[in-house]
Amino acid sequence: MSEAIPYDKIQNEINSLRKDVEYIKNHMVDADTIMTEEDYEDLLEYREQKRSGKLVKEADVLRELDV
Repeated sequence: MSEAIPYDKIQNEINSLRKDVEYIKNHMVDADTIMTEEDYEDLLEYREQKRSGKLVKEADVLRELDV
């Protein structure tokens, strides 16, 4: 037969788990903020195109496509 676990022991464990979950929530990294090597290379390419004036505004493209 199993032993009964005292209420205060269960409550202490729950409190400990709550603290752990709160810590994890406050320190977890948002996966969307991680930049891969490919992302970084794309960013550099974008910056170069922007600097050299090669970028085209979306509105201009849509107007050209008659959308």
